[in-house]
This record gives sequence, C-alpha cells and structure tokens, in this order.
Amino acid sequence: MNPKQILYLGHWIIKLDWAAFVSSLNYAQMKSKRTKIGIVLDIVYCVLSYQISIMEYFQFNYFLIGKDERKLFVGTPAMRPYQLKINPKSENYILHNKLKFLEIYGSFIKHGYATLADFQANNKSAENVLSNKSGKIVLKSIYGECGNGIEVMSVKGLDSEAILKRLKESGNDFAEEFVIQHKDLMRLSPSGLNTMRIITQLNKKDEVEILGTILRISINSVVDNWHAGNIAAPVNLSTGIVEGPAFYMDITKPDEYDHPITGVKIKGFQVPYWKEALQMAKDAALYNKRNRSIGWDIAVTDNGPDLIEGNHDWDKVLWQRSVKIGLKPLIEAYL
Repeated sequence: MNPKQILYLGHWIIKLDWAAFVSSLNYAQMKSKRTKIGIVLDIVYCVLSYQISIMEYFQFNYFLIGKDERKLFVGTPAMRPYQLKINPKSENYILHNKLKFLEIYGSFIKHGYATLADFQANNKSAENVLSNKSGKIVLKSIYGECGNGIEVMSVKGLDSEAILKRLKESGNDFAEEFVIQHKDLMRLSPSGLNTMRIITQLNKKDEVEILGTILRISINSVVDNWHAGNIAAPVNLSTGIVEGPAFYMDITKPDEYDHPITGVKIKGFQVPYWKEALQMAKDAALYNKRNRSIGWDIAVTDNGPDLIEGNHDWDKVLWQRSVKIGLKPLIEAYL
C-alpha cells in the first residue's frame, strides 16, 4: 500500500460528485449482487491498494473483476508520475496552452484562428476568421478543458468589435474557424465536431508507437468530449473501422450500437481518411520529441484530416474503457 493513497482517499472524498457516486453504487449493487456496505469497503481497499480514484473503481468495473484483472488497470495516482516523466512540466505547457499549441503545430492545422488582440486590431487574422466559409466560429479559452466554456456562434452580420465583446463576456481568449467535418461524420452526428483521439508514444529509438485509437462522438452537443455526456468507440488501428459499440462515461447507461439520435450504425463505421489521420498523428509526435506521449484530437473534413488539439494528460479512463481491459503494463514498459 502506498501511504500517499491515504491522502488521495481524503482528496477523492472531498471532491466526490455524490450524485454520480450514489448512482454508480446502486448500479454496482445491482450488477454484483453485493451489499452497498461491502462495495464501499471494497472501494476503500482498492483505492489504497491499486492507486485508483473512488470513481475509477466504478469506471474499471472493479465490483465485477478479481485481483489479477484489477492489477492491470492504471488509475490517476499511478498515471501522474508517468505523464510527468514522459511529458515534463518544462515542455508540456506547449500542449496545455491552446494558443501556443496552434502556433507551434501550425503546419498540421488547416483552420484559422484569431486572438483577442487580433480582434482589437481588426487585422487579417480576424478578417479571415470572420469570413470563413462555414459562417460560424468557435470561442475557446487558452487553458480550457473537457469542452468547458466552448461556444459556437454564427458570425452573420457581426464585426470584430462584436466578437471581441462576446469573447470578453464569455471569458474566452480566442476564436477558431468552425471546422466543417466530412460528410460521413456529419451523417453520423451533425450536432458537433466528431474527432479521433489517437494516442502516440515515442520509444527509446524515437519511433512512434500507437497506444490507442478512439472515435469520440457527439450527442446533441457542440463538443464531442466524453466527459460532457457524449460517447466514444474503439477504432481498429489497421483499418480505421469502429470495432465495438460506443460507450458513455456514465456506467449506468447501456452501450450504443447505433447513434441514439441519427440511427447511424456505430460498430462497423469507417472513419474517413484514416491512414492520413494516423500519419498526421505520427508526424506531429515527431515534430517535438520533448513531449513523448500525446493524445491527439484530429478532425476529418472532406479534404482530409485537421489537427485540433494535443493532450499531454490524455484520458487513461477513456483509453482503457475503449478496450475493456487494464493497460498498465503498456505504459510501464516506457518507464
């Protein structure tokens, strides 16, 4: 047992979303046929023994699996040392700061953007964003996470001054062109931009290895973030075909084989321009080797892939839930 886990346990209790906890506890009781007291005691044991958070106990289905399977999952406390070593603080700011990311990885980014300063000066960048062919823009915060604060708005009849005012009102820092996604992805889910999460890792020879490939799908949402109530599905690395049903972060919700709004089949869906998107992730991974493990979010348009974001602290829960097994040995190999 790691003594730090006792402190973590207190942290998890203070930060706990009690509504989500109670819902998950009821679900775990129904599935496992165990008492709630027994499950709660098991949660305490697992948090202290396996370096996971309270809610990761439910996310990883610990209430249904045994010791050997439990040891294979990597939770938040165990993931942090790995990510800090692989992507040190002195370098990961490049990914954490969205404007810095757009600047450094500009050669992989096909859509335009403009900052507060650009709109104040009404310069060319602001003009280009306002006149983009979609007729819409996306307002974002430099340090925004999980899709929080993102706002999509029409620019019809608006000028730089109006956008500047809205940026300040919403607490956002810059605006991007709204990316028009590929027609097949639009057919799957038109409410938001659906992106591929491709996780890369550089090995000791600086070769790119792929740790995971996941399609993130929006449900009546302008963002596709899994934490915002949307779904995600595993993608076959070789073919780009979705090879399993989509799943929610909320474990009480059933998997989706068809999109709940459009009815389009999810399992068997072919991600367009898959080879090109995969190559973009590999090329981006080699562009700055000081950050060695990155979760890339890549959109696909009718003209090919477009890099949206890079994450130094990519979601280990989404990663492992997508394949339904623990993947701790995979990252231990790189340490």
